[in-house]
Amino acid sequence: MLSLILIFLASFFVSGIIIRTKSLTSGRKGPDVLQPMYDILKLFRKGSIYSTTSGIVFRLAPIVYFATVLMAVLFIPFGNQKGVLSFAGDFVFFAYVLALGRFFMIVGALDTGSSFEGMGAAREALYALLIEPAFFLLMGSFSLLTGHTSFAGIFATLHFGSSISYAIGALASIVLLALALIENSRMPVDDPKTHLELTMVHEVMILDNSGFDLALIMQAVNLKFAIYGALIANLFLTKGYEMYYSIPIFICIQLVMAVVIGLIESFWARFRMNHNPQFILMITSISLFIFLGVLLMLGKIA
Repeated sequence: MLSLILIFLASFFVSGIIIRTKSLTSGRKGPDVLQPMYDILKLFRKGSIYSTTSGIVFRLAPIVYFATVLMAVLFIPFGNQKGVLSFAGDFVFFAYVLALGRFFMIVGALDTGSSFEGMGAAREALYALLIEPAFFLLMGSFSLLTGHTSFAGIFATLHFGSSISYAIGALASIVLLALALIENSRMPVDDPKTHLELTMVHEVMILDNSGFDLALIMQAVNLKFAIYGALIANLFLTKGYEMYYSIPIFICIQLVMAVVIGLIESFWARFRMNHNPQFILMITSISLFIFLGVLLMLGKIA
């Protein structure tokens, strides 16, 4: 339950910190850190407008998307404390419950009958397909290392004590950060502020969404960032940390992640569309290095 509360609190600030970091790096003061949440709350009070060409799937997609992200939050532990839901193999369910939400967003974009949103949906489906092996290689490696197949068991047992283990922890943090960027179609995969539909991914998929539906989608994105920040934090919240150490560590890692994303979006130009698959497959290669490092630690290879 504590992880659920902390992830929700982090989601209120993550977008604002990213925007504030981008503003400061460009020499501007920028909006208040809570301004994105004010915008979302304003959208929650507005009604949604639907095109006459869209059907029931388009109306259901934002609700299902938010519900799946909310369910994914329930599996995230806090150090050696289990999440609200926990069972053997739950990281597989976690991945595919997020995939279910993504599927509904893709089908909802196609339901509008817009060729632009159809292009964005096709790209979202491709990138989701390419990034899956990276996540499963990462979590499978940790499962092999710890002997557990649940988030709670993996993070409660995981310990860093050698140079190889520290390298694995650093690489895992990079992979999870890249997953957060790709899941939310941010730099360097896509620029969330661009208005050129031919190069957009996530943003072009939600062009027809408005009001309450758009607020659900935007808050789901914030929660996704906080989820991956929580997974990174759990790498360092190993058994033995007291609560008064664990909570500040969690908050600091969420803050650092948001600042790093802001710096990436400030100084790293987005790739050309045909280079995005190469970047995503590079993340899978890093996960493969983690798998090899785990085999080294277990003495499976010499």
